[in-house]
Order: sequence, then C-alpha cells, then structure tokens
Amino acid sequence: MDLCTVEQYKSYKKIEHNKDDLQLTSLIPSVSALVKTYTGNSIVDYAQSDKTEIFDIYDNYTSELFLTESPLTAVASVKERESLADSYTTLTEDTHYYVDKEHDRVYRVDGEQGIKYFPKGFASVKITYRAGYITCPEDLKLAVYDLITYYLKEEYKGRRSMAGATLQNEPTTSIRNDIGFPDHIKRVLDMYKIIDVV
Repeated sequence: MDLCTVEQYKSYKKIEHNKDDLQLTSLIPSVSALVKTYTGNSIVDYAQSDKTEIFDIYDNYTSELFLTESPLTAVASVKERESLADSYTTLTEDTHYYVDKEHDRVYRVDGEQGIKYFPKGFASVKITYRAGYITCPEDLKLAVYDLITYYLKEEYKGRRSMAGATLQNEPTTSIRNDIGFPDHIKRVLDMYKIIDVV
C-alpha cells in the first residue's frame, strides 16, 4: 500500500493544477517502497491483513521470537513442530505463549509462570499476526511528502540546467561523504526504522 495519495500530496503542497499528476502517480509508489525498504517496516501493509512469519531455530534454544513488523497489534496464531516431517501444533495464548506488544515479540511459556523453549529446526515455528498503522502516521507522512518533492523537483542532483540557467543545489546532508536523504527527512525515517535484534 502507498503511504499517501496524489490528492493528499497536492492538498499538502497546495497544488491546484494537474500537470504533475502522471509523474506523481508513478513516483508515490516508488517513494512508498523506498521508505519501507529503508525503515525495514511495511508500516501500513499488515495493519488490516495477516502476515505469517516462519522461524528457523537451529543454533541455540530460545523462548522468545521477535517479529519483523512493528508495532505489533494482534497475534492470530502461534504454531510449532518438532521436525520437518511433523504437522504444526497450534498453541494457546497465555498457556503456551505470551504476546509482548510493547517489544513486538512472542514468548514460549509453560503455563502461567514458567518459560519453555520453542522447538529447534527449520520452519519450526509459524506465527500469524497483524502489525503497523491503519494509515501512515502524520509525522512520517510529512517526510514522505518532502521525499516526493525531493525526487519530483530532482533536488538530489547537485547541478541542474533550467532555461539556460545553472542551478547549484547545496548538499542535502551534513554527514560527510553521505549522499543519502536530506537530514530533516532522515531524522523522521530513522524514528520508524526497525533495529535488528541479534
């Protein structure tokens, strides 16, 4: 899903003409995909539809699994199996597993108090859940709008020629040797970036 619409962008920028509509129609999905890739977060894709994640556990035993999407809103099912030849067994919440929405993880438990390990093996655990936002958060949407403008007006180019004049854009970031996003956009995107848990 796109993080904004052409109409939302035009309303924010107070654009009343239609001359950029075709370019915006192709640019908005690209910017949405770019933001999702950079943050490692689908943001809106799994807020109203299920995501099924399969976990391989083969190095160490673990009693907790961190989910990819954030923020976690609901877990539909947790299933586990002892080997590839076995069928999955569906676990019961608060008896066999506990959902920690604050940290986007699922714990394997043994009753109400004790912990238990998930079985080791390839595809040994399957979790179906929902996470994310129904609509793009307003602060992130501002960064998306600015990023659309950044590409629409080709501000990423250091030097451009227009009607016989040469425009020299200032560097978009203060970080030395960094050709990434402008600082004000990167700051917002970084707030939604998912940090890998090792």
